Amino acid sequence: MSWSQSDNSTDDASALRRLPRVDDLLAHPLLADVVRRAPRAVAVTAIREAVAEARERTRAGQSSADHDSVARRAAEILQERLRASLRRCINATGVILHTGLGRAPFSAAAQSAVAEVTKGYSNVQADIATGQRASREAHVEWLLEQICGAPATVVVNNNAAATVLVLNTLAPDREVIISRGELIEIGGAFRLPDIIRLARCRLVEVGCTNRTHLRDYEQAITADTALLLSIHQSNYVIQGFASQVDIREIARLAKSRNLVCAHDLGSGALVDLRRFGLPYEPVVGESLEGGADVAFFSGDKLLGGPQCGVIVGDADLLRSMRQNPLYRTFRVDKLALAALESTLRLFLNVDALPETHRVIGMLTASTEEVKTHAEGLARRVSERCGSWLRADVREGESQVGGGSLAGHALPTALVALVSDRIAPLDLARRLRAGDPPVFSRVGDDAVLLDPRTMEASDDAPLVHALEQVGSSLG
Repeated sequence: MSWSQSDNSTDDASALRRLPRVDDLLAHPLLADVVRRAPRAVAVTAIREAVAEARERTRAGQSSADHDSVARRAAEILQERLRASLRRCINATGVILHTGLGRAPFSAAAQSAVAEVTKGYSNVQADIATGQRASREAHVEWLLEQICGAPATVVVNNNAAATVLVLNTLAPDREVIISRGELIEIGGAFRLPDIIRLARCRLVEVGCTNRTHLRDYEQAITADTALLLSIHQSNYVIQGFASQVDIREIARLAKSRNLVCAHDLGSGALVDLRRFGLPYEPVVGESLEGGADVAFFSGDKLLGGPQCGVIVGDADLLRSMRQNPLYRTFRVDKLALAALESTLRLFLNVDALPETHRVIGMLTASTEEVKTHAEGLARRVSERCGSWLRADVREGESQVGGGSLAGHALPTALVALVSDRIAPLDLARRLRAGDPPVFSRVGDDAVLLDPRTMEASDDAPLVHALEQVGSSLG
């Protein structure tokens, strides 16, 4: 071993010995305030993590950590542990139904309803008139009957659960026929063939990826067939030489053969979006009018409510679903029901939806409205952060997201943030680390903020977050 290698080893060992002990850091002034607010075990764990990080950096020759730097890092870790992990974020991505950010933001009515039922007890499953036990779906069943003509309703925790419950109840150990062009996969490796098998049904594929005809269904029906399943292609589009069978034709065939017709509508449109200048999306009421025995869809997409799966249709079929043991494992709690009920009430006044329903409001906001918001935000950023950050307005596109209105983009105005002192990816990372976290896009050598998915009240905390970043740059 050379003298230089020996000296380096000695230096490393000496640096490691100088790392602070946990007991010393517990009393460090930089940690005093946060340690007082934390259980001792949590504080000790955070300090040990900070010391471990310093040890790894020292061994890698990256830095020689002193007591103050380790204490500051321990304070950061501990602050993060004391802060709620699930918290409100600012969505400046322009993706309206952003799955990572909770999809549909609640309306003011839904927020109020959830807050109200958390104050104490609630009649989630009790009849106020009789005092007896009641169905929890009673809170929303009459609304869905009014809005889309649904004879009965079952609510479960998401549309995947709705799919399993429908199939396992109505076609266990029997055949389910579906077009090959509708064998979807959605986020999280959810594949329909896997779900059909999980529900104890036998999958029968008909037609081709791009074209399926009614005769394909007719020829596939056997004595073992129980159900014809149609899936709305809500998260992708097949264009060109393509066709699929209308739900009304499938329903007529099912009825003629004494089979069940089930329609998975996915995105959950309760009104025809064309009245708002948007592309057509299959409407729940039209599916039932067309003869589908049951239809099911998500609650947190175009419906604009909480995560849930809503099943509507024939009362006898849905009664059998409630008797399936799986129903109890899938049912929703009082918070989801409160949010769903208050969201459904908004659809009693369809003309007011752009003002009362946040998702429809974002979808229908004009480019001029978004541009006005963008220009005001850019001006505010320039006034407060102009010494290190440039903000200008650019044209761009917003996305619907969440497996809804596939292929449809909305023209928008973006606030582009550019700085010579910090790279776009680093700026975006620091904005996410703020309070509240700000999620943005990065592209064209800039951080891009899309006001379409922001509230006016988001501007002040966003600008404050940028000021904090500027202060940290020195």
